[in-house]
Amino acid sequence: MDAKELYDQTSLDCGKLITQRYSTSFTLGIQTLDKKFHAPIYAIYGFVRYADEIVDTFHDHDKAKLLEEFRHQTYVAIDSGLSLNPVLHGFQMMVNKYEIDLDLIEAFFKSMAMDLDFTTYNDSCYLDYIYGSAEVVGLMCLKVFVEGDHAMYLRLKRPAQMLGSAFQKVNFLRDIKSDFEERGRVYFPGVSYELFDKSAKSIIEIDIQKDFDEALIGLCQLPDGAKLGVKVAYLYYQKLFDKIKGLSAATITHERIRIPNSQKFSLLIGTYFGSKLGLG
Repeated sequence: MDAKELYDQTSLDCGKLITQRYSTSFTLGIQTLDKKFHAPIYAIYGFVRYADEIVDTFHDHDKAKLLEEFRHQTYVAIDSGLSLNPVLHGFQMMVNKYEIDLDLIEAFFKSMAMDLDFTTYNDSCYLDYIYGSAEVVGLMCLKVFVEGDHAMYLRLKRPAQMLGSAFQKVNFLRDIKSDFEERGRVYFPGVSYELFDKSAKSIIEIDIQKDFDEALIGLCQLPDGAKLGVKVAYLYYQKLFDKIKGLSAATITHERIRIPNSQKFSLLIGTYFGSKLGLG
């Protein structure tokens, strides 16, 4: 391994470390992908995670300036094929290798910027936010999975978007308490945190289940090397969603809902062996 290869690999290792530190569920899902997909998906997650940290964590800094600098550095890295920021270097490697569309990246940054200004969302802003913060991430990953098969990408594009949408909306329900109390945000249009009740929760759940159902159609058509890992993530979020559905509106506005790590590992093992035995 020469010096440049060492730098490339070290940068990609940063994406893996970030994923492991921030998300047990996504780490488990990635580990069940074909090994060739590990580094690309870790790199995408690392990029997305760090952009999200800018808007959600660095409250004592000028977050708008930080986000714009990060955005500018992202495009410089993609254009030049190099960045001294290892997260951006790993990400640009995958953008250039898998021809990830720049409009997906721009939509993502647009949604991150919305988090700086919006505390409540109307229908139009909500759909734009979901697309840029979640659906485009699904499309970035799909670009990796299809490995240049444009026809497959177009065929699976809509289900990939719906999977990202379902995941994000479940996150919104899970985090409704912290989003409101820590950031003053309510993502669901027309929903008041103080008046959040069974009826509002039910409407949201019906919408989420539609996304899950549409995503499942595409999941079954993914390449073999990607199918199991995406299925693990799908089943984890469906299990989390089922848990939320079984709770009252008052409960989820008073506590953050989690799936214990032991259940995550059981889900991983069950899905893996079920797939190997042709049971799922």
